[in-house]
Amino acid sequence: MTYDAGHYDVIVIGAGHAGVEAGLAAARRGAKTLMLTLNLDLVAFMPCNPSIGGPAKGIVVREVDALGGAMGKVIDKTHIQMRLLNTRKGPAVRALRAQADKPLYIKEMKRVLENQENLTLKQGMVEKILVEDDEVKGVVTETKAAFYAPTVIVTTGTFMRGRVLIGDLSYESGPNNQRSTVSLSEQLEELGIEMVRFKTGTPMRVNSKTVDYSKTEIQPGEEEPRSFSYETTEFITDQIPCWLTYTNEETHRIIDENLTLSAMYSGAVRGTGPRYCPSIEDKIVRFNDKPRHQIFLEPEGRDTEEVYVQGLSTSLPEYVQNEMMRTVPGLEKAEIMRAGYAIEYDSVVPTQLWPTLETKNISGLFTAGQLNGTSGYEEAAGQGLMAGINAAAKALDIEPLVLDRSQGYIGVMIDDLVTKGTDEPY
Repeated sequence: MTYDAGHYDVIVIGAGHAGVEAGLAAARRGAKTLMLTLNLDLVAFMPCNPSIGGPAKGIVVREVDALGGAMGKVIDKTHIQMRLLNTRKGPAVRALRAQADKPLYIKEMKRVLENQENLTLKQGMVEKILVEDDEVKGVVTETKAAFYAPTVIVTTGTFMRGRVLIGDLSYESGPNNQRSTVSLSEQLEELGIEMVRFKTGTPMRVNSKTVDYSKTEIQPGEEEPRSFSYETTEFITDQIPCWLTYTNEETHRIIDENLTLSAMYSGAVRGTGPRYCPSIEDKIVRFNDKPRHQIFLEPEGRDTEEVYVQGLSTSLPEYVQNEMMRTVPGLEKAEIMRAGYAIEYDSVVPTQLWPTLETKNISGLFTAGQLNGTSGYEEAAGQGLMAGINAAAKALDIEPLVLDRSQGYIGVMIDDLVTKGTDEPY
């Protein structure tokens, strides 16, 4: 038995990087908006690398900012380091990247959401989307709360039938041991929406106190103040460095000898992963002529000892992760705080969407973010922003917004998705 929990113009399912931008965009366009998320303490959580920006991605962040989004402003207030990449090359390939204070980023984004007019933020697991005659009517949560709205935006990221894999260990889960979403994924299929299986992964996190930084190369932030948002006027000058080290032949030997134990090479993983962001297993197999690979040690915040080991993304068993990690200079005595893992999940085939990111067969149903087959926080934010703008437009009966390929990277991304689709994380 459900109960009437409220009526809105737009409902957003999920509060990751797509969800927060969708909710803010819809509310700022004048729509009464509800955001439902599994955990209010993990709004805009970064389950993988603790950074925003980089080549191409940094442009997307600036486009989100220019269109009224929050990502640029929030990272400008919460980063631990800002760095301009590729400065030895031409201006066309230089890219701004910020290392994030992950807990502080969540705190600041939650503050922005809670203070946004027209926006209500609630914790809850959506079990069902209400659809009548191929039109959205609202959603129902597992606690039987029925929320009604003519538009719903699904931004569930990697949670759709998420499955974590570490060696031969496999269990249903979203990222970072959060609950996965199963019934919603099944319902989308019942509604005739085609799904595919994609995969991503993340490296181990180590305790900073156990790292010997004297054996690594310091990677400081920029001395010149920089920002992603055009409106930022106050800059963080107290920056924290990252550190560079390398794998070696011994590292590669251990990985090679244990390759069949990796979930990605044992046949346990069915999903397709991103080529541009390979696991350390993929690097050893595909680039076996390389004597070493870069490893960046990236602090996850000012008030935590966790360090993200960029470059060692893996689904090898935990004991093998320990063994290979301790061959890397500076990490010989490092202690793993969180093991690396692969995660596979359901993804919507994006050619089923209009350029507004509304599904073609269900009126009022929008999807955005990694659910649409992309990878990365920035791509998710760009889609969430556009889905929020257009869901609000549909609910309020005003003009939608579709960016042309010539108008921005976001326009190129969405056009690629809805016209060409993607057979791997975009």
